[in-house]
Amino acid sequence: MSGDAKTSGAPVAPDTVLSVEGLSVSVRTEAGPKVLVDSLSFTLNRGETLAIAGESGSGKSLTSLAVMGLLPPPAVHVSAGRILLKGTDLLSLPEGKMRAIRGDRIAMIFQEPMTSLNPVLTVGKQLTEAIEAHETLPRGQARARALEALKAVRMSQPERRLKQYPHELSGGMRQRVMIAMAVALRPDILIADEPTTALDVTVQREVLELLRDLQRDLGTAIILITHDMGVVAEMADRVVVMQAGRMVEQGPVRQLFAAPKQPYTRALLDAVPRMGNGGAPVKAPTTEPLVRVRDLKVRFDIRGGVLNTVQAHVHAVAGVSFDIRPGETFSLVGESGCGKSTIAKAMVGLVPFTGTIEVAGRAVASDQRRSGAAFRDVQMIFQDPMASLDPRMRVGDLVAEPLVIHGIGSPVERRAKTAELFERVGLERDQIDRYPHEFSGGQRQRICIARALALQPKLIIADESVSALDVSVQARVLALLEALKTEFGIAYLFISHDMAVVENISDRVAVMHLGQIVETGTRAQIFGAPKHPYTKTLIEAVPVPDPTHQRKPSQRPAGEVPSPVLPRGVLPQRILLKDTGDGHLAAV
Repeated sequence: MSGDAKTSGAPVAPDTVLSVEGLSVSVRTEAGPKVLVDSLSFTLNRGETLAIAGESGSGKSLTSLAVMGLLPPPAVHVSAGRILLKGTDLLSLPEGKMRAIRGDRIAMIFQEPMTSLNPVLTVGKQLTEAIEAHETLPRGQARARALEALKAVRMSQPERRLKQYPHELSGGMRQRVMIAMAVALRPDILIADEPTTALDVTVQREVLELLRDLQRDLGTAIILITHDMGVVAEMADRVVVMQAGRMVEQGPVRQLFAAPKQPYTRALLDAVPRMGNGGAPVKAPTTEPLVRVRDLKVRFDIRGGVLNTVQAHVHAVAGVSFDIRPGETFSLVGESGCGKSTIAKAMVGLVPFTGTIEVAGRAVASDQRRSGAAFRDVQMIFQDPMASLDPRMRVGDLVAEPLVIHGIGSPVERRAKTAELFERVGLERDQIDRYPHEFSGGQRQRICIARALALQPKLIIADESVSALDVSVQARVLALLEALKTEFGIAYLFISHDMAVVENISDRVAVMHLGQIVETGTRAQIFGAPKHPYTKTLIEAVPVPDPTHQRKPSQRPAGEVPSPVLPRGVLPQRILLKDTGDGHLAAV
């Protein structure tokens, strides 16, 4: 640290790496300053995981941005308090010195990887830039370090991924790139803002084990921001619960889960979906299918060479068939890259395919845009809300846009309908004139859900539609979807990695692996008596929202001895993997 940096007058405990004292964050408005984070205080010790939990907009992410020195000036700023990194007040440092700390001593994994990665630079270029910004290394060594980081986060075909662009990767792969970028320099503090939101349960388990391994070997302290209370129970040592910018409760994780003191904390825990609460058995449907999918195949060509010829094919979906009946929730589960989202895009005509897809008796063409009537029957909620919303349009106009396209209602009626939709998804009427960047990640996803509901479609394809929502809002949105299904007979194709949510909302479930459906059944059949080994693996990987369930330590290769401290820049390798050639890894 710089010798001229301002330091705290109070002694710092030997193991304390970060101390936040009376932190307040404010935003300038026409009516005057508005406090967004109010007098927040906590400490973070070496090797400790501190979870910050709360609803969207409670100030969790703002707190992390304040620690990183990334609040958008001049509107949003720290109005009071101190942030001490081993006794040095980060708020007193000039931007040049803060830039040297940011990414090196304190690293951050952001919530939305697609908005954090540069779309015009390859993954390798972005990783090497991050390394070269803090260490003087030849380009070859920096690239080798980048490759090592991708291997550390269990990325399939890491050499190939270095040459790819972010849009060529799945959501889970992009999040792994973000984690690799954050851990490449072995920081003292890792701030993880919803690090597993976009990941399926098996990859989530691997990522959490990776974070625990780094923490154990390097003493890395972690601030974990998440709405997944199962992840909190599994990962955290202590928990800070926030509501409307204020800390309402904090304490050891076991104590907080066993005996929460505040009503808000109890309500937060009660809203957590749990395995085994799937409800009554589902009766066999008797109506004709709304959706018929037969022998669906989707493949993508890989081009290269001087003439840009087809060098290989990626078979994303290989011969999938299923039906969805009116008023039914049919869920697709499986690992990132298994073909779930590709099926969804094929069903709305966004990717070419072979086979047949019929929705409400109309065939979906793979080589042309569908009719407006068909678009009214099917709406889609995409995984990444920020990439789905035009940043130049007000959110009210975005929600009303389907009504405008189909000529429904007058401007006054459309505005009233938009306000009603905002209330139904848990937003305020007076928020309709704001822009997407003025909302949290969870709030943006609610806007996307409101837009999908605008036309009252027969089928809604929900691709990770609640993955960005905190548990209390998630419970309300799921209840809303269920109410709409009952009221209007809407059917859902529900794509999710959250097995507890899938069990609670689904009528039938299909499990996908390597582009194929390996098992299909009712909710009771899949979760009560799974037959396929892969289905059992998915269910066993679900984090349990109970800290008394001891997590199993990651398995080290035989003969490997843990080292308390590794040299800077050296990443621990836990599992030896080989590329199977099909985009997946297998243990050696």
